[in-house]
Amino acid sequence: MNLQQPRAVWAVAFACVIAFMGIGLVDPILKPIADELGASPSQVSLLFTSYMAIMGVAMLVTGVISSRIGAKRTLLAGLVLIIVFSALAGASDTIGAIVGFRAGWGLGNALFIATALSTIVLAARGSTAQAIILFESALGLGIAVGPIVGGQLGELSWRAPFFGVAVLMTIALVATALFLPATPPAARRTSLADPFKALRFPGLLAIALTALFYNLGFFTLLAFAPFPLDMSASKVGWVFFGWGVMLAFTSVVVAPALERRIGTVTTIVAALALFAADLAVMAIWTDSKPVLVLGIIAAGAFLGINNTVITTAVMGAAPVERPVASAAYSFVRFSGGAVGPWAAGKLGEHVSVHAPFWMGAGAVLVGLVIVAAGRRFIETGAPPAHGTESEAELVAVGDLD
Repeated sequence: MNLQQPRAVWAVAFACVIAFMGIGLVDPILKPIADELGASPSQVSLLFTSYMAIMGVAMLVTGVISSRIGAKRTLLAGLVLIIVFSALAGASDTIGAIVGFRAGWGLGNALFIATALSTIVLAARGSTAQAIILFESALGLGIAVGPIVGGQLGELSWRAPFFGVAVLMTIALVATALFLPATPPAARRTSLADPFKALRFPGLLAIALTALFYNLGFFTLLAFAPFPLDMSASKVGWVFFGWGVMLAFTSVVVAPALERRIGTVTTIVAALALFAADLAVMAIWTDSKPVLVLGIIAAGAFLGINNTVITTAVMGAAPVERPVASAAYSFVRFSGGAVGPWAAGKLGEHVSVHAPFWMGAGAVLVGLVIVAAGRRFIETGAPPAHGTESEAELVAVGDLD
């Protein structure tokens, strides 16, 4: 990975770290919120469901907005929304209000994350693959740090992590405003139909559907595991910190090496198979805290590999602009992230504490079958569309110190 990057890239990457903290930040405080507000696991899991559902739908309009007002304004708008809604969630007194404000937070994250990926790819020095590794590094670091921040602040109050995000995002907002050059609107304005049209390409559709099912397992782990763990917010934070460290390490170091050695699809299949097996082990020994702890940490390794390789594959899966491909892919995959937590909570309440992990393992196996069936289309890929990166965008955000 090339570390000699423009200041604009580091500013956006820093903001990405803070944005991705929001994913793992709430893990340590799920049970405290449930205990203090008298909510059930499925009700608390809606903090993930509303967040992911709105983010997925909003991904469809990120390209439309960005192509009209420019990447920088889109990034700043997303950051402002995250600041406002995370603060409002911290000030709320009912589970319904928190769930609603997390939806607004998801809208902000959608505007920011989709635009951040394409901005880093355009502005970073080196290949697209290296830029994606930088993005995934920010993702991994944010996910790793989020549970620690959430756990430590959660010992003070379940409200503190929400206010903490608002403060950190304000810093990210200032950094982005100062260091990212102004970006003009794109030469071609995208439409709401473009992401759906992109899904007509079999390679992109196969990757998106694979991600839908593996995200169902991914967010089942995130949303439900804190309940059978039954630990303090601080201890849960440390467990998921270990998970995040493994995710960050494998996404940056292991994933590129595996992809070069055994290929894209084979790497994805191997990672999904190991993740499904890990969830199955957790389903069998759900009553054992040591098994749960080790299973959660090990899952980070498999998810880190999968995240990087799939994200790289998406960028070349269809002859469309990268932001359009990202929007189409994210819309589909976040559906799994929205359904998984709620379904896991319901299964845990009405079936057994083991059932959510079995559901997650089964969903990941479905994703494995889809990616294996679509191997030919994914490996063939597609050449970039003419004008994938507009000249205006390259002048605006490329090679600026």
